Amino acid sequence: MEKKDKIPHINVDYFEDLTGNIKNGEKGDVDEVGKRIQQLREERGISIEDLSNLTGFDIKRLQDIESGQVKPQLGTVMKLSKALDSVVGRLVSGLGTKLYSITRKNDRKQISRSTSKTSKKNVYSYMSLAPEVQGRHMEALIVQLEKTTEKEISVHNGEEFIFVLDGVVNLTIGKKTYDLEPGDSAYYLSTTSHFITAKTPKATILAVLYE
Repeated sequence: MEKKDKIPHINVDYFEDLTGNIKNGEKGDVDEVGKRIQQLREERGISIEDLSNLTGFDIKRLQDIESGQVKPQLGTVMKLSKALDSVVGRLVSGLGTKLYSITRKNDRKQISRSTSKTSKKNVYSYMSLAPEVQGRHMEALIVQLEKTTEKEISVHNGEEFIFVLDGVVNLTIGKKTYDLEPGDSAYYLSTTSHFITAKTPKATILAVLYE
């Protein structure tokens, strides 16, 4: 990240050290979301046709998600978790086993990717900050956004809070659009249509999802 001559209103260098770069991850430790969706669907005895009817997602898209060909965005995962009567954390980062979690900077768990609906281009990568906590109703993530012109609007149950750590974020809520810089934040009900992307080539945010 380039340093500016003008001192910003928040210590951006601190956040650069905090976030670093989200790497692609080694084979076997990424993109387990599709497998979890399939496992949970089968545990619930729900056919893929039934899941399509419950969510409005077409069968081919659901098959691609379960097989790992498409990496679902978080709004899609939240819709699926609702249809499968499960907390979103189980699909995003698995079941926890602890009452609390302390996560050191170098010990963040599980890197996942999400792709766009049409081109399957990478839209963002995220790291779960507290996957060990059992029965959680919030999911805290470090998310690295990539600039994209493909708008996949999300509408689902829950609430979201984002805090910009690095880069410039473009956030659309309803019919309004905002550019958010490091230190800026937004809190909104997920039932309001929303879309988020990087305005700069990349941007990093802290995101907290609540069901």
